[in-house]
Amino acid sequence: MNISENRKRFYIGGQWVPPTGSASIDVINPSTGSPLTAIASGTEHDVEKAVLAAESAFTGFANSSKHHRIELLEALIAACRSRAEEFAEMLTLEVGIPITYARDVQVSSALAHLEHAIATLKTYPFDKSRASTRIRREPIGVVGMITPWNWPLVQIICKVAPALSAGCTMVLKPSELAPITAIMFAEAVHEAGIPAGVFNLVNGHGQPVGEAIARHPRIQMVSFTGSTRAGIAVAKLAADNVKRVTQELGGKSPNIILADADLKSAVELGVMACFDNNGQTCDAPTRMLVPAGRIEEVEKIARATAEAYIIGEPSAPATKLGPLISQNQFDKVQALISKGIDEGARLVAGGLGRPENFDRGYYVRPTVFSGVTSSMTIFKEEIFGPVLSIIPYTDEREAIRLANDSNFGLAAFVQSADRERAQRVADEVRAGTVYINYPDYDLDAPFGGYKESGNGREFGTHGLEEYLETKSIISN
Repeated sequence: MNISENRKRFYIGGQWVPPTGSASIDVINPSTGSPLTAIASGTEHDVEKAVLAAESAFTGFANSSKHHRIELLEALIAACRSRAEEFAEMLTLEVGIPITYARDVQVSSALAHLEHAIATLKTYPFDKSRASTRIRREPIGVVGMITPWNWPLVQIICKVAPALSAGCTMVLKPSELAPITAIMFAEAVHEAGIPAGVFNLVNGHGQPVGEAIARHPRIQMVSFTGSTRAGIAVAKLAADNVKRVTQELGGKSPNIILADADLKSAVELGVMACFDNNGQTCDAPTRMLVPAGRIEEVEKIARATAEAYIIGEPSAPATKLGPLISQNQFDKVQALISKGIDEGARLVAGGLGRPENFDRGYYVRPTVFSGVTSSMTIFKEEIFGPVLSIIPYTDEREAIRLANDSNFGLAAFVQSADRERAQRVADEVRAGTVYINYPDYDLDAPFGGYKESGNGREFGTHGLEEYLETKSIISN
């Protein structure tokens, strides 16, 4: 497919403008390891220009009517829908997402979130009265957004849509590993007629672009999705200006399979949920907790499921598992697989190296470990690849204890034939979202984490309110 000519420019003040510097960043095709294209790399001066444009546009957009913002969002979704196939194809090229998953999950869920943002805005009350006090919700101001590479379109929309709904203006820095999707989104923003300066895009590395956004005194909020390490750095930079910081960070989600669950279905679906999106999803159920007495049966089901995965070129419709995003991610996953072996975990499927017949690209073997204990590195650290750890437990109390034995708390999964039992266990798990029996996703369910998985919430009403300030107007 043709790659946008705007890759060497930034979208600032409603125009595609040249960068202030001359540096560029290669965008690598993860299925080959070779450069796909190059983009302009921003500087602090580019961020300054973008913030000035956003600040200039803020007052007018903040005072716009709800009806006007709904019309803009509807125009934006129309522009994105017209590019749906191009978005999917780009996700296969720059992220390595299998094309079927890109179409059916990544792009379709991004559009669904945008649709739900419109529905949320239509019914949201920005003013409420209580006795002599009027409580008014107002846009927080200029928002800095830093988005990841694993769900690039979804994460952009889940920040931009509520910010637009609230009446905020914004500066976006997408991941430098997957920037073309963001450029295509900016083109859709322009086509939709979003007022100049409301949405601004500056590409570049975390240093200097991300850092300049995080510490900028005229940015009132930073919404960040990425690693816990980077999230901590953003929060520290933002602290000097006391700006609001929302973060969706790492995860190490447990999947508690209770003894009364349909074991075959629970294990098969658990493996698939772990491996979806090439194993690069923050809330993936990577720790499977199973009854100790059924460990051999679980291993057999997990092995068969993993070995049936079709690994291939992301553009092939039958491919279920594509490459990881980068050489760094490949090396990290290989190191953690090696660590699991060295620390005594039992290798059930997969292992070190590329899959058979793959001599290039960042492909890894879908891997399953068993006999994993809480002292092992692969129990504790987020791997962010198709690597599953099976952990035995003796009773329900131990399962809950093991599930909560983590610095993370983004999500958890519970499988049981007894709904009340599953709900009781879910209540005791320390995580922002608990999925019972692999449900369909609720677009209005607030999404975010406990502990080192972040703070704040995205999606639906809760996501919109992150971009609002609360004003009390008290009259005599």
